[in-house]
Amino acid sequence: MPPVPPMLAKPIKEIPDGNVSFEPKWDGFRSIIFRDGDEVEIGSRNEKPMTRYFPELVESIKANLPERCVIDGEIVVVGASGDRLDFEVLQQRIHPAASRVKMLSETTPARFVAFDLLALGDTDYTGRPFAERREALEQALAKAAAPIHLTRTTTDKATATDWFHQFEGAGLDGVIAKPLDGLYEPDKRTMFKIKHVRTADCVVAGYRVHKSGENRIGSLLLGLFNSEGVLASVGVIGAFPMARREELFVEMQELVTDFDDHPWAWAKQEEGNRTPRNAEGSRWQAGKDLSFVPLRPERVVEVKYDHMEGVRFRHTAQFVRWREDRTPESCTYEQLEQPIKFDLADVLTARP
Repeated sequence: MPPVPPMLAKPIKEIPDGNVSFEPKWDGFRSIIFRDGDEVEIGSRNEKPMTRYFPELVESIKANLPERCVIDGEIVVVGASGDRLDFEVLQQRIHPAASRVKMLSETTPARFVAFDLLALGDTDYTGRPFAERREALEQALAKAAAPIHLTRTTTDKATATDWFHQFEGAGLDGVIAKPLDGLYEPDKRTMFKIKHVRTADCVVAGYRVHKSGENRIGSLLLGLFNSEGVLASVGVIGAFPMARREELFVEMQELVTDFDDHPWAWAKQEEGNRTPRNAEGSRWQAGKDLSFVPLRPERVVEVKYDHMEGVRFRHTAQFVRWREDRTPESCTYEQLEQPIKFDLADVLTARP
């Protein structure tokens, strides 16, 4: 019965050897589906229900999943191009207005990619090895059709390595490795995830203060210059020790400026450019203040990131080092590595 926290993955740097099963790492909302006849509940990573946001999936679940089951997987949305996932569009599906939810369910319908089985009928599969769970899942979804999908798997490391490089072009996030004899352990990191890691030199153009005090940096705001010479907001870095947050606050004060000549001024929002000021309220945490202190865009920092979502880093970037040898103007999108283009349909439609 819901809620059940999903089993988690521990990050590792390389695709492992051993008695493991590999599968693509989907870039969406982790979800556990509970079905009992006409009753369907869609649980989230934080165990909160998401059922109301995906009415089209509820109907597809009733049509494609066994009468009574609990299945772990990922909710994803295919972008407008039709050949890659779009996490930003998926985020927009979480909306408080029922009319908006209905409209989005028709214009940007979601899909569910299944990758593990917790229960089927009266049988609890969480205490069984993954190899057995996977076999039962394949049988349970043998006749399932889009938008319900069964993720592909392989035990061949060379194939998994190909997936790691190829599938990024379809908007996927890396590779997951699951021990074939591993049990399903909710909220424990018993799987492994291998994600892409790259570096980029970015301009620091602002900061947000830390929730613990206004004399500490919460996050540094990063920018890259686009082909028109406009400094675009690409993300943040925010994982610093508390002592370092205080040091950074002192270091940044000499760069503090106002919005009169800042590239992310209020006027830029009115012109349609995406800036941090477009997101001064958070859709995920009601009332959270996302305003920022503008800095003269003069300092350059090298960061680690996994991949891009449109023009921004998909996840929070990580600090590597300051680049005193780089000029802000040299920090452009041209430095970013572009993944090989790969058609998402080839990933979604393949059967095991």
